[in-house]
Amino acid sequence: MGHDNLVFIHTTLLPVVGTVGEQKTKPTQHSVTELRAIGIRPDIIVCRAKEPVEESVKDKISLFCDVPVEGVISAHDCQTAYQVPLLLKEQGLDTFIMNRLKLSPKPTKQALDTWARYVDNLLNPKETVKVAIVGKYTHLADSYLSVLESFRHAGAALGANVDITWVESSQLEKGDVKRALEPFHGILVPGGFGSRGAEGKILAAKYARENKVPYLGICYGFQLALVEIARDLVGLEGANTTENDKTTPHPVITLLPEQYKILNLGGTMRLGASEIDVKRGSLAFELYGKERMSERHRHRYEVNPDYIERFEKAGVVFSGRMPNQPIMEIMELARSQHPYFIGGQFHPEFMSRPQRPAPLFYGLVRAMLERKGVRVEAPMLARP
Repeated sequence: MGHDNLVFIHTTLLPVVGTVGEQKTKPTQHSVTELRAIGIRPDIIVCRAKEPVEESVKDKISLFCDVPVEGVISAHDCQTAYQVPLLLKEQGLDTFIMNRLKLSPKPTKQALDTWARYVDNLLNPKETVKVAIVGKYTHLADSYLSVLESFRHAGAALGANVDITWVESSQLEKGDVKRALEPFHGILVPGGFGSRGAEGKILAAKYARENKVPYLGICYGFQLALVEIARDLVGLEGANTTENDKTTPHPVITLLPEQYKILNLGGTMRLGASEIDVKRGSLAFELYGKERMSERHRHRYEVNPDYIERFEKAGVVFSGRMPNQPIMEIMELARSQHPYFIGGQFHPEFMSRPQRPAPLFYGLVRAMLERKGVRVEAPMLARP
């Protein structure tokens, strides 16, 4: 194809050895030698380092690795990964690649300006709100990595830092729920499986509902919020999900009949994106701004259609449903009852993006700001 159609970018570690703090180039030189031995000649060397790469070090790498000095790029540690595109742009990496490939760049200033504003909002928030994530894998933050990123996306869109505290749901079953949850502006119960800590999540939903604390339930958090409402508002004593209690007198969350026909346990899960019809005039419609949208799923149990009418009489609004199916996707309490109490059977965090936050997370952060007493100028609509 010719060299004009190809650019090799070699990423290498620039370690600091000893107390002097000198950045060592020998590992980079050796790795470039190894690459050349197999016929690869790097055009660009990206240096991973803790601190910015010194100009004298760039000159040395350029000299010994036969790469133009403008092709030696510092990829040092940043406060957030979202700064990295701006860091690379500042050093002219994009222009260097374009010139090497003989490409004419399209205007990108507006897009980069938008990205720069996003990063600035992320690093310099005007307000801080506190949220409790009530789950059972709180010692493994990576289990909820998409949830954490969704809060960053929503927070940046609203100029807020979301201070996250992990609350072990099983501990709520033993302790003072009010004392544990009172410090927070909002509560999120994420997805999960199994009975351990489930009653603690139900207590968290109950506290949020009764004290008008903004609440978001994701998947299992959506289901357990409905279990709490079934017990407390609908008056169904012993109501539960059949995942945790197969003998419950009121199986408000259960496997639907068509799922029983599938013998393979893994096959009963609903995975991937599905379309959802959104009810006009609902909180969900305010957030999504459309009557039909799509979200990604990963669950097995559903709301039992036999109880939908009783839920609605108790004030629950099922504002999202699967088209042409009796499958409930979004539940919420009317704004007259609660400022922000909503849950989704899907996983909104899977589709959240830096400049396009998940609507349910956006709404939660917005509601938390309002609970704190901050006047929010941003519109309710998360995705213009």
